[in-house]
Amino acid sequence: MSGTIRSILNQKSDEVFSISPDATVLQAVEMMDAKNVGALLVMDQERLVGVVSERDYTRKVMLRGKRSRETKVAEIMSSNVSVTHPREPVETCLRLMTDKHIRHLPVVEDDKVVGVISIGDLVKHVISCQSAAIAHLEHYIHGGYVG
Repeated sequence: MSGTIRSILNQKSDEVFSISPDATVLQAVEMMDAKNVGALLVMDQERLVGVVSERDYTRKVMLRGKRSRETKVAEIMSSNVSVTHPREPVETCLRLMTDKHIRHLPVVEDDKVVGVISIGDLVKHVISCQSAAIAHLEHYIHGGYVG
């Protein structure tokens, strides 16, 4: 497994989906559904202030009997947000996301959000790297190595 977060971002859309902390939870859930994403960055103007996810909705709205039409995103978002940098090794982010049970990680460069990676993005990258290594080894085993 090798590479940086930039290599993963280069294979994704540049679009970052975000919502205001003053938006309602219903608006956030509708946006996640429309964009087919599991989380949104919560932005106050250009400043990252949190992340809101489907899991936040389930645990902090549904299970507590709150109303999504009345509850603000700021009330349920995760505000102590870990971030990464495009030059960060994939292994480092995988470890961070696993250790902290994070599913979505904002990517920040020069104090600006440049993307979001998910644990699924990292898993796909690892599988791709392993598949390439296996193909290389099979080629070597079957006499394809010219040294």
